[in-house]
Amino acid sequence: MKSFTQIGFIFLFALSSVFAQQEKGIIGANNWLSNWTEFHPNEENYDEPRQILTGNITSDIKLEKRNVYLLVGNVFVTNNATVTVEPGTVIIGDYDTKASLTISKGSALIAKGTETDPIVFTSNRSVKRAGDWGGIIILGNAPTNKFGNGSVANFYDQLDPSNYVNTNYGGDNINSNSGVLNYVRIEYAGKRKKDGGYFNGLLLAGVGRETGVDNVMVSFSGGNSIEVWGGHVSLNKMVSYKANYNDFKFNYGAQSKISNSLVLRSPYVSNSSGARCLQVKSYEKMDEVDFSKKLTSVTAVNLTLYNTSDNIREDIKMGLVREAVYVSENASLDMTKSVISGFNPAVLFADKIVVNQENLDKIKFSNMYFNNCNGNIFIENNSNNEDLENWYGNHAFSNVYSKSHNAETFIDIASNSRRPDYRLRINKIIASNEVNSELRDN
Repeated sequence: MKSFTQIGFIFLFALSSVFAQQEKGIIGANNWLSNWTEFHPNEENYDEPRQILTGNITSDIKLEKRNVYLLVGNVFVTNNATVTVEPGTVIIGDYDTKASLTISKGSALIAKGTETDPIVFTSNRSVKRAGDWGGIIILGNAPTNKFGNGSVANFYDQLDPSNYVNTNYGGDNINSNSGVLNYVRIEYAGKRKKDGGYFNGLLLAGVGRETGVDNVMVSFSGGNSIEVWGGHVSLNKMVSYKANYNDFKFNYGAQSKISNSLVLRSPYVSNSSGARCLQVKSYEKMDEVDFSKKLTSVTAVNLTLYNTSDNIREDIKMGLVREAVYVSENASLDMTKSVISGFNPAVLFADKIVVNQENLDKIKFSNMYFNNCNGNIFIENNSNNEDLENWYGNHAFSNVYSKSHNAETFIDIASNSRRPDYRLRINKIIASNEVNSELRDN
């Protein structure tokens, strides 16, 4: 744990004026990534499992740190049961059975780790790979925009018919509580499904407002790191590291806020087609949703979306780097105080979005730092972004456009030791109107 090697990123500070400081990207008086995160999970060794979790869990249980647990097959927590996990507990997903853990509607997962004793879900292979096991699915009773309730039944191979009822999600309780995830790592999840799709590291479907999701790191997911379908859940201090597909995806009427969160992508790991740091959609197919219900609306504050490419221009030429943020039609995004660095381009709107006042009011970017991107904000399949540049480049939005090298912009964290020595370098950029205008990249 705690090993950072040649990772340049973290806290970017900018001044919105000579009188007040505006922090952009992930923030914190102390480095909240310390101790509980792990950027080299394949180097971690855990004890052999002592207990097996399989089948349906129908009554309250507690998982203890002294035991290592092996998750076998598709495990469902049902019958309003609660699984409580002690800090420091390790749960290993079985590769052969492509294990997964599903918290059915009405049940709960209380996984409260600590900064120095996080809870870990990982693979049981000696050489771990993305997609070794399924992942965690939490199904709640909060609304979605689908007709009736949704189901995740297609995620499972050879699902027992008795468990179909345990795959349903959605309801009318925006405040429903599915538990707590705090100081949790999910590694090497995202197995391939029988229909060709993938599990997510963490799927939150119809999850309500009282569910707590903070300090969660998803690493090397074969599918999306974290996906939210409907519900009213908020995410804080999330980390997505080298996912194959999307890092954070919101869909099916999600009413969510994501704050103070970090994405680190690699062009040599991430899928170069349709994989983004942040994707905001209201549906996959229009005929599956009820337009009388709320469409997806996401607020994103203090995000750092960072591409770890050593040669961004060459990787763009090779087609390995795509956009960081994708917004689909009939969805809303309000993104502010965030950093997008090293993408092609920074933001892409679906080609069905018409550039008019109504749509621009639903998709907001303010106090942003767009750095080292091959273009800023575009409509899909349209290279002429003059209207968008003029709109979002207005001084009122205080967006900054730069071509700085990341090492000159972000604090460096570099160490070969297991307990790293943090070497911090802060560069301040004056985001005055004059500089904002000068740095704009048309």
